[in-house]
Amino acid sequence: MAAGDEEVAAAETEAEVEAAVEEPRTFKDLGVTDVLCEACDQLGWKVPTKIQVEAIPVALQGEDVIGLAETGSGKTGAFALPILQALLETPQRLFALVLTPTRELAFQISEQFEALGSSIGVQSTVIVGGIDTMSQSLALAKKPHVIIATPGRLVDHLENTKGFNLRALKFLVMDEADRILNMDFETEVDKILKVIPRDRKTFLFSATMTKKVQKLQRAALKNPVKCAVSSKYQTVEKLQQYYIFIPSKFKDSYLVYILNELAGNSFMIFCSTCNNTQRTALLLRNLGFTAIPLHGQMSQNKRLGSLNKFKAKARSILLATDVASRGLDIPHVDVVINFDIPTHSKDYIHRVGRTARAGRSGKSITFVTQYDVELFQRIEHLIGKKLPAFPMQEEEVMMLTERVAEAQRIARMELREQGEKKRSRNDDDDTEEAIGVRNKVAGGKKKKRKA
Repeated sequence: MAAGDEEVAAAETEAEVEAAVEEPRTFKDLGVTDVLCEACDQLGWKVPTKIQVEAIPVALQGEDVIGLAETGSGKTGAFALPILQALLETPQRLFALVLTPTRELAFQISEQFEALGSSIGVQSTVIVGGIDTMSQSLALAKKPHVIIATPGRLVDHLENTKGFNLRALKFLVMDEADRILNMDFETEVDKILKVIPRDRKTFLFSATMTKKVQKLQRAALKNPVKCAVSSKYQTVEKLQQYYIFIPSKFKDSYLVYILNELAGNSFMIFCSTCNNTQRTALLLRNLGFTAIPLHGQMSQNKRLGSLNKFKAKARSILLATDVASRGLDIPHVDVVINFDIPTHSKDYIHRVGRTARAGRSGKSITFVTQYDVELFQRIEHLIGKKLPAFPMQEEEVMMLTERVAEAQRIARMELREQGEKKRSRNDDDDTEEAIGVRNKVAGGKKKKRKA
């Protein structure tokens, strides 16, 4: 055979392989029933994503599934569709439980269940902290089909809400399992596993396979089928990643410079603490930017409000802590800025995964100060890439310093005022930690009185 023929033959086999890989082009090909295919169509899901192609047929055959997929890969659809299809075949209340690490993600998953199941009358309830337990107990008494919960609050209801149990449960999903375990929810997950039926289907989705996730897999799943879309840590191809190396005292000025340079885009800026998120949001507002914060010390309503304003494009800059780096599907983030470099390299992947989603392109810029060099090298090592420097004009940045210094001064005053207001109200903070602290303090006072 001549060299040319060999090349043609090789090209043909390659084309065949590609055709074989790309064959299931629709949800119908994957075995999804017509009603749900229509629902996908209405949501604008034309073609299944890689993880959906891998996981849905296996799940529909009744197997347990481990899905390893990077963030933004369509995981929710991969477990929601098989659950809804099973629910259609055998309608039952309290049918499925989805555990998630954060409240925002729980609300987002609930939205997708409601959207996909609207034509078949599926009811879902979100059970998370920061919301009145009484109204949640009433919602559980109505026996929804699907419960989406954070582990802590669900255990609370299992232990304290009369008449509520999960003995009839058919499906358990653990989404972002690595994050659930990193947040030390292990004891809660163990408690939940003890009170739900052994005879159930379990789906475990995680972006990374950690030792803790492997241990959980052994405890919770029966002969699972592994559906891995990316086994190594990856960032999306269409993402342009940059870094800037700067002295830490001029961080704010560089941020303002970049926001001006890339004006017209929507930004997500990651900070390491709630306090810095709030401070930077105030600073940017004082300089005329439409910035909005999202962090764990805000009440649940305010967090959802921030998210919705950003989603609706009423605000172009969302400042967030890592609470927001996982699982939030905000379709139109053009640029992610790591204002504070993440201490865990894996968090970098989740943060930059907020942009360049679903085939769109995006940029990420990481601020590296003299104190962050080692952390930055770890990130480059993890993603297997050397990042280019973002092109900048130093003189232009320095021209901003005076205006920025004035805005910093005002932001500090506003922060102080907010802190004082909060202390005087004292009960405005409804995060789970704050409630726990208040209960402990109250308990301590009672003991003293008794003594």
